[in-house]
Amino acid sequence: MPTFEYETDIQVRFRDVDAMHHVNNAVYATYLEQARVDYYADVLGVGLDDIDTVLVNLEIDYRSEIELDDEVTVAMGVRSIGKSSVTMGYEVRVGDRVAATAETVQVYVDPDGDGARPLPAAWVDRMESRRAEAGG
Repeated sequence: MPTFEYETDIQVRFRDVDAMHHVNNAVYATYLEQARVDYYADVLGVGLDDIDTVLVNLEIDYRSEIELDDEVTVAMGVRSIGKSSVTMGYEVRVGDRVAATAETVQVYVDPDGDGARPLPAAWVDRMESRRAEAGG
């Protein structure tokens, strides 16, 4: 079982639910995004809107539905750290049930459009420290 060093709770909103009375598949990506926002704020001490990262890959495997009254938790962890990229793994959970697993890759980029740039050393240190604390 993969190690997840961070968790955040997500409130299911009425607008997340589709005509079939469960959370629409596209909304899962929004839940992952919210988990990244919380992770960057809590672990790295930066707002995701204050830094220049782009999502370059997103994979989601759906396992079960989420309904309006469900309590959702997104567990996440850093899987690998490259020179300018971070790969994160996720479990979207409803109680003990895994509703989805996912993986994303974010790249830290130059705000002037000159391509990727190295991740700040302080971020790498914090991510590696958090991962080590969780046993990852």
